[in-house]
Amino acid sequence: MTITELFEKTIAAGASDLHFVAGVVPTIRVDGKLSPMSTYPELSREDIESLVFSILTAEQKELFLNNKALDFSYGFGGGDYGERGRFRINIYYQRGTIAAAFRLLPPTVKTIEDLSLPEICHYFAKLKQGFIVVTGPTGHGKSTTIASIINEINMANEANIITIEDPIEYVYQKGKSIISQREIGQDTLSWAEALRSALREDPDVILIGEMRDPESVASAITMAETGHLVFSTLHTNSASQTIDRIIDSFPEKQQNQIRAQLSASLAGIVSQRLIPKISGGRIVACEVLIANNAIKSNIREAKTHLIDSIIETSQDIGMIPLETTLATLVKEGVITLEVARSYVLRQEAFNQLIS
Repeated sequence: MTITELFEKTIAAGASDLHFVAGVVPTIRVDGKLSPMSTYPELSREDIESLVFSILTAEQKELFLNNKALDFSYGFGGGDYGERGRFRINIYYQRGTIAAAFRLLPPTVKTIEDLSLPEICHYFAKLKQGFIVVTGPTGHGKSTTIASIINEINMANEANIITIEDPIEYVYQKGKSIISQREIGQDTLSWAEALRSALREDPDVILIGEMRDPESVASAITMAETGHLVFSTLHTNSASQTIDRIIDSFPEKQQNQIRAQLSASLAGIVSQRLIPKISGGRIVACEVLIANNAIKSNIREAKTHLIDSIIETSQDIGMIPLETTLATLVKEGVITLEVARSYVLRQEAFNQLIS
């Protein structure tokens, strides 16, 4: 059993993730469900250490042993960035033993059409400035969605694109743009330093891999305010919850200022889920908010409870309630009604649509 062999089988199975935990056989996730690789024995403490350390540099090994956790990426299958795929890897300790989670990223960035994303994503790719947030649970394709939009910019426009990631996930092919991808720990010492220096690098488009604290949120909003197109992600379930999370991350005395800044800079929010299809595989279901005057006014006036109804009544300009997407997928026979109900946020609205 080698790490190369396990990576090959993960790719061949069409899995999104591979997991190592002591006392458990190697386990993959396919279409959202965990599946043990039962042809292999349970992993021992020594097995995992040997497998994981075989792909670490000396510096990475030292960092892991000192910090008890490590995030990094690994290109698999030859070439500088991995011709077969790229794994985003987190290794950590649990109950005194090493464990690892490997997220498989495809070797090429898929297009907006390939991913069946809403048409409005093409509009976001054409913007010159503004703040766009892609949200959803872990493992539901946020990074993939942003990568597809950024790659459309890369192929169509002469732009200077800066990404700040931990670790670097997708690697972009050469297009019309210049792309600088900065990995925390390898290319910059910290998020704070990378964010501080980003505006000195003459960017047109900036990707902040994840907004982890008020400082990164404030930086994203400021960058968008100063004439840049900024993308980032959050782990929230809806557009209105995303706005509340951003504002609530600041002390109460700063919240009015943040509301004003966010209302001025926000361009859109895509909140998404990957839903199991009847035929196998998964399909994206999105809620889309476009920051029109009504949305901006409600953000400024702290009336985010009204945002869901604005999305529902503004579908003619491209806004999409999640319930509408789910109901459409059920009616088209793509997903089951039972599965759709498990992802619905507003059951009453969904019931009206499905009936």
